[in-house]
Amino acid sequence: MVTVEFPELGLKPQGFVLDAGCGLGRHLRFLAKQPNLRIVGIDKNTGALREALTSLENMPDALSKDFLVSEADINRLPFADKSFDCVICSEVLEHIPDHEAAIKELIRILKPEGTFVVSVPRYYSERICWLISHDYCHSEGGHIRIYRKKDLQIMLLKEGFKCRKINYKHALHMPYWWLKCIIGLKNEENFIVKYYKKFLEWDMMKNFWLIRLLEEFLNPIIGKSIVYYFKRG
Repeated sequence: MVTVEFPELGLKPQGFVLDAGCGLGRHLRFLAKQPNLRIVGIDKNTGALREALTSLENMPDALSKDFLVSEADINRLPFADKSFDCVICSEVLEHIPDHEAAIKELIRILKPEGTFVVSVPRYYSERICWLISHDYCHSEGGHIRIYRKKDLQIMLLKEGFKCRKINYKHALHMPYWWLKCIIGLKNEENFIVKYYKKFLEWDMMKNFWLIRLLEEFLNPIIGKSIVYYFKRG
């Protein structure tokens, strides 16, 4: 489930990209399909990092094989200032207590002309989950805040960035989370939840054009994620 649109990253050959909070490597695999990139993924979950590395090593269609995955704290990144042409931070900041410090650290390692891509859960879609389920926002490692649309724009404006594009993603995933909040987050055996999950997995594998059109139509209405593309100046 890729959230970022590659053409919006403005990367050139040998571009240096960081996925901060890479998890199982969904964006790393997406980036590896582009030619001549240098790719780094960091996360605090060592198990997820192992899976991400294995999936990268076994990709038959990888065009970029200069990659590194490493355990690191987003608030204390082990990289020099102005190292990366692009920094991606997807579905991470809503988990971070000191999110302003994390943003400053990500900006520190970004080149002056670089692209900073951030995605977070969309406000009202997320608010519905919080209203329906107490467990959704009180589980360990869960979401600790909800961003309004302007929040991140204001935070990045203070750092000298402008938002040049916003879009919405993953509308078909939002009903799945609403269902889980209603039925119970840990209830994976419910008939509706189980088969809706199978549908989503099928969709990710098949990428059927008609389903893509449907989701593109629904994204502005019930998109699960809001994606910001920032540049300095």
